Amino acid sequence: MRKCNLIVDSCCDLPVELLEREGVTLVKFPYIVDERTFEDDMFQSVSASDFYGAMRKGAQPSTAQLSMPVLTAAFEAAAAEGVPTVYLSFSSGLSGSFDAAEVVREQVLERHPGFELHIVDTLLASIAEGLLVFEALNQMDKGLTAAELAAWAAEARNFVDCEFMVDDLDTLRRGGRIPASVAVAGAALDVKPLLTIDADGKLKLTGVARGRKKGIKQLAEYYRKNATDDGHGSYVTIGDSDCEKDAARLRDIVQKEDEGLLVISSSVGPVIGSHVGPGMLAISFWGRDKRENMSVADRIAKRVRKAE
Repeated sequence: MRKCNLIVDSCCDLPVELLEREGVTLVKFPYIVDERTFEDDMFQSVSASDFYGAMRKGAQPSTAQLSMPVLTAAFEAAAAEGVPTVYLSFSSGLSGSFDAAEVVREQVLERHPGFELHIVDTLLASIAEGLLVFEALNQMDKGLTAAELAAWAAEARNFVDCEFMVDDLDTLRRGGRIPASVAVAGAALDVKPLLTIDADGKLKLTGVARGRKKGIKQLAEYYRKNATDDGHGSYVTIGDSDCEKDAARLRDIVQKEDEGLLVISSSVGPVIGSHVGPGMLAISFWGRDKRENMSVADRIAKRVRKAE
């Protein structure tokens, strides 16, 4: 029934075996360690334990956006195959890769004017992006056309909710993902910060926890309060950056209340991991429309940005 192909990027942090299937192409973000550039292959060539172990010992990996040659290669291969294609992109609120993809798309379509290629800014990252990708695979299997799948994703992204806990905010501060003042305040209070991804695809502080055990319980409580039954099925994604025991505890808590709940567990990859550091724990699920939580000022600002 498949009528289109799908391109996804490694920042979705899904188990790689879910993506190794016909009609799906994975583009890999780069990351840099000790001035050497590597591809984020979702821990196929290096283990999560080794990567995060190096960070615990002082390594400070950095990242870069997807390059135009990498995007061009993926889009040209899709055009050569000739099947209408959708690319679900990592949040434009956290990377310039979406903007680069739009430029490359125009270039590729000039060379292949009959090819159908849609790009959707997921406004999501890590396992929240993974939740959207997982359901997009289901929708693709149901026979949606490329245009239908792109329209579905552009709407569905607003209903993906998540919360994650980090050991501290310093790694996020170094990567420019949060203001330095927020990181300093978090360190001074000696707490475990809790964050989410807002409607604009940017990080937002939601609270703090006094210790990891309380943080795990707060993640489960956030899920209980905000998850909705929207017809996508009973499943969540849980991701961790080398803290598998904490991930197992969170999984046990949420499954205890719903034995039929499917939990998709994964390791947070090296690109996202470079920014959140070891010890990050996250849960993502289908929730309420995030646009409803935007202030009037935020709604107006968003309309202005779209008009520009």
